[in-house]
Amino acid sequence: MKTYSAKPADVEKKWVLIDADGLVVGRVAALIAMRLRGKHKPSYTPHVDCGDHVVVINAEKVVFTGNKMKDKKFYWHTGHPGGIKERAMEKLIGGAHPERVLENAVRRMMPKDSPLARTQMTHLRIYAGTEHPHEAQQPVALDVGALNRKNKRVA
Repeated sequence: MKTYSAKPADVEKKWVLIDADGLVVGRVAALIAMRLRGKHKPSYTPHVDCGDHVVVINAEKVVFTGNKMKDKKFYWHTGHPGGIKERAMEKLIGGAHPERVLENAVRRMMPKDSPLARTQMTHLRIYAGTEHPHEAQQPVALDVGALNRKNKRVA
């Protein structure tokens, strides 16, 4: 028995469309990261980009479990003395770029400091609304809410 190792020329990339309306952020981010890496395929090879292209719509309508929307805070420092800043999750979701919440959740689930992970993240397209410019690629809709009852929450 020989171990199969996929070559970049052998990989067939598909387009997947995920509607994030009412989905729990951590659960949908884990599924997106798995799809981007290609771990759902039997021909998965760790050092080859085997993943699919993922298009996410309605990123502004994702939900959190518990009180994370009010209690979860993000901190950063400006570099000046006393320059610590914080922002609650509800401010991020209600701000100008609500898709960054889901993008950062997916990025933090990818391998760290890897050129392959940076390449795989370019295959992720997240849109806050329902419109996206990728109709020509004919993405296949993936119903994440039907995979597990915990994936979807009614807000």
